[in-house]
Amino acid sequence: MTGFCCLPEFLGITLEELEMDRADEEPVDQKKYLEESCKPKCVKALLEYQACVKRIQGDETGNKHCTGQYFDYWSCIDKCVAQKLFSKLK
Repeated sequence: MTGFCCLPEFLGITLEELEMDRADEEPVDQKKYLEESCKPKCVKALLEYQACVKRIQGDETGNKHCTGQYFDYWSCIDKCVAQKLFSKLK
């Protein structure tokens, strides 16, 4: 812990107490934030999915679906997120 060389003593706590406090913090899921930041880069795939949903809206047979467009959209987001996410993992 290079950044905490004298901080615990200055604050009047031990290094173990400092580490316990950090362990109690709820981890933040960075993936959700990164997905939101990547959505603007995948607008084309989203529009294709939305157009498909609109096109098949009246299908009573259940034979039509937009699974391919849905996966294309999320694949785009996942590729964008993957480039950023692994640098943030501990």
